[in-house]
Amino acid sequence: MHSAQFSGLAALLLSTALPFAAAAADVEPWKKPENAIVIDAYELNEIDWSDMLTDKRIAGFISKASDGLPESYSCQGDHGGDTFAHCKTMWRKYAVSRELYETRRLLARSKGLLWGAYHLARPGNPIEQANHFLDYANPQDDEMMVLDIEGLDPDRYMSLDDAQVFAGHVRTRTGRYPVLYTNHITALHIAANRDRYRTLSRLPLWYARYKPGITGSFPMGNWDNYALWQFSAAANCTKRRCPYRVKGALNDIDVNVAPMTKAALKAIWAFGSLLPEKPFEPVDDILTASIPAASLLKATAEAAVSAGAQAQTSGVVTLAGGTAATFSITVSGEAKAGLAAAAGVMAKPGHRLVDVTPLNYQDL
Repeated sequence: MHSAQFSGLAALLLSTALPFAAAAADVEPWKKPENAIVIDAYELNEIDWSDMLTDKRIAGFISKASDGLPESYSCQGDHGGDTFAHCKTMWRKYAVSRELYETRRLLARSKGLLWGAYHLARPGNPIEQANHFLDYANPQDDEMMVLDIEGLDPDRYMSLDDAQVFAGHVRTRTGRYPVLYTNHITALHIAANRDRYRTLSRLPLWYARYKPGITGSFPMGNWDNYALWQFSAAANCTKRRCPYRVKGALNDIDVNVAPMTKAALKAIWAFGSLLPEKPFEPVDDILTASIPAASLLKATAEAAVSAGAQAQTSGVVTLAGGTAATFSITVSGEAKAGLAAAAGVMAKPGHRLVDVTPLNYQDL
């Protein structure tokens, strides 16, 4: 897709998009006592369970389970360039972490907490990783399963194409799809390319973003809202200031909020189904035109937009010869208040793509 900064349309598009964005604001929902809190942790998080469980808002606990491909017990053959001794060390660490996982699950469930498990997705065979996760976590029908995609770098994390294979294999073996955990940038990329990521873009979203508000983030593609929002972690929780302090845990514990009560969260906790897929824009013939810089290029925009900072509107391009073509564009608007107030609009053509070269935006 091609993107362009339309200075001439900025006032019109920003004025129509931002009121809807403000209406969709979601600011510090963890301060609402009726909203359920969920803790997630990995093997190195220290937890005093007796102290933590005094917080009656905590509804569930999600534990790290598997990490990438399984460790080798025999350490024979290729094991990622590790020495034999290091391979054995990693196996022992893996064995201990799995024992801790089972212990935490037994304790959490005995205290009435909802239980979930996540797989930290790495580069490598997604089918083997899915099998590793299911063998490690042994998820029960009432437990949440999560695919953790930490970013878009395929050298560090599982590629999004492989992630779709992972999710599909989990569905084949269990009858349920996992929840998708990821950050804002990755979620935005998936949403913008949901025609390619037809499965990932419909998984319930566990959304990681460490801000007090996420005004305008939703709707995002097929996601009208988050299933869970990870709002507090070591990244934004210090001794002086923390969005939510968990009793019995250090500042590095991850804290999440659900946009619902404990009872409502319990009713849907296991998830497992894909979200409805929103209609795609119709794919029509592509208009490609080469326009000299001196030619006249006009664009108009209707003031009909959807809610959110990413709003859908429409426009028309009129070429110098009088030929006109309508097209849809996605508008992202941002405005900042204060002495140095600024605003900007980015517009991206949709499926009905009008490709104009070269573009002289001075004419708009």
